[in-house]
Amino acid sequence: MSASSFASRFVKASRRSLALLDRCLTMSQIKQMQSHLIVSATLLDPYAAGRIISFCAVSADADLSHAYKLFLSLQHRTTFIWNTIIRAFVERNANATAISLYKNMLQSGFLPNNYTFSFVLRACTTYSSTALASHALVIKLGWESYDFVLNGLIHLYANLSLMDAARKLFNVSTNRDVITWTSLLNGYVQSGQAEFARELFDQMPERNAVSWSAMITGYVQMGMFREAMGLFNDMQLSGLRPNHAGIVGALTACAFLGALDHGRWIHAYVDRNGMELDRVLGTALVDMYAKCGCIEMACSVFDEMPYKDVFAFTSLISGLANHDQSARAIELFARMQSEGVVPNEVTFICVLSACSRMGLVDEGLRIFNYMSKVYGIEPGVQHYGCLVDLLGRAGLFEEANKLVREMPMEPDSYVLGALLNSCRMHGDVELGKETVESLVERGLDHGGVHVLLSNMYASSNQWDWVVKVRKEMGEKKVRKVPGCSLIEIDGRLCEFIVGDGSYLLMEEVVLILLGIDNHLKFLWLDDDNTNCTMTSY
Repeated sequence: MSASSFASRFVKASRRSLALLDRCLTMSQIKQMQSHLIVSATLLDPYAAGRIISFCAVSADADLSHAYKLFLSLQHRTTFIWNTIIRAFVERNANATAISLYKNMLQSGFLPNNYTFSFVLRACTTYSSTALASHALVIKLGWESYDFVLNGLIHLYANLSLMDAARKLFNVSTNRDVITWTSLLNGYVQSGQAEFARELFDQMPERNAVSWSAMITGYVQMGMFREAMGLFNDMQLSGLRPNHAGIVGALTACAFLGALDHGRWIHAYVDRNGMELDRVLGTALVDMYAKCGCIEMACSVFDEMPYKDVFAFTSLISGLANHDQSARAIELFARMQSEGVVPNEVTFICVLSACSRMGLVDEGLRIFNYMSKVYGIEPGVQHYGCLVDLLGRAGLFEEANKLVREMPMEPDSYVLGALLNSCRMHGDVELGKETVESLVERGLDHGGVHVLLSNMYASSNQWDWVVKVRKEMGEKKVRKVPGCSLIEIDGRLCEFIVGDGSYLLMEEVVLILLGIDNHLKFLWLDDDNTNCTMTSY
């Protein structure tokens, strides 16, 4: 056979192999084709190798480990192959590996193109030095004018909280799409500049679910829960379906506002649309129901979750403890450990709080020591505060006071507040006075502290001290922060603040309260189960 005839047959065989490659649908088939290409030497063709790497790296049936091994074995690589393997690691959040591959690409003499930068810039969000060098190379190679490269740069600087740089790039962009606007919006949200974020949001010519969700999340992060709920409702009126992030943000707002009706509607929406009850969404629902007073519903959602992480367990443990079901909270903590879920700092705060409410001193001390010995978590000031509260509620004042003095860090208002509350419960006025003085020295005193001390003096008939404390409050212009309550009626949240008479239906509320007060003045008491006498308070 002549050389030309052999070459012709080889080319035809290679074309047939490449045609078969296009028909591969599973990883098993692609690996069989790879073996065939190796035997026929067709794998030496970078195009064929690139096709296999692309399938293995970024397809639905991907096997990145296999793709990476093939990539390392190649003698000849193309820019397409480099881009494919970098993209695969970026999409799996393996940014360090992606950056390392990018640097190897440059060292191998390959120049990145616009697609390379679109992947690399996403990986640079935690590598500021590489980000600046990449931007310089983008300018040098002339790729800055490409929309998705420019959007990548805006997204990069926004994630690094370099908002001035992000804004300058945004201003020079001549073809802003919804991604351009949302990238900058996300940056303002993440850097806590909610006013700038809302201003930009209102200017957006087009909004998608991501931009709405970013703004909702921003309000939640800033504690502006009413605004978050209002925006969530506006999003639905606009005809857009809320995405995962928007729903989680809205549920968080419902939890803090006690907006149970809204939370139930969102839960029904999740069920209707068959959304997966993943760890984040499931935990948000558990937290919402627990904080809205529906602890059994919180338990039901928790049981439905296919996968439960430390945040899900911690949320329900906290909810159970706050609903006076501390025994169930401690049982759940034991279950958490038996299932191999490692508790975090917040978990221990919740469990110690549950022990405190049940008066389980020995169990609380055991769990407190368990933190560092078993899990290597050094107790923080809040853990000490829980322990002080535990000892104080049990009447162990000397032990509680000693713990405060011997803490490895300065006690804060949480710790001293726990000690002061214990003094109030057991009438230890002198220790309460010392505790308040410690709070004053640290600048941690507030109106509630002074009122608590005043009430302690009053309960022990030390009226001279009551007058003195009240006088000092007046001289220092210290006032107790007014109490606030929320109630949801027909899906509408109504807020009541102590001393605020501006509520629209205040007269009606006062009349009803007077009626309740008059009714409570007369109670029927059955003394001997046969005779009823009327008494008034």
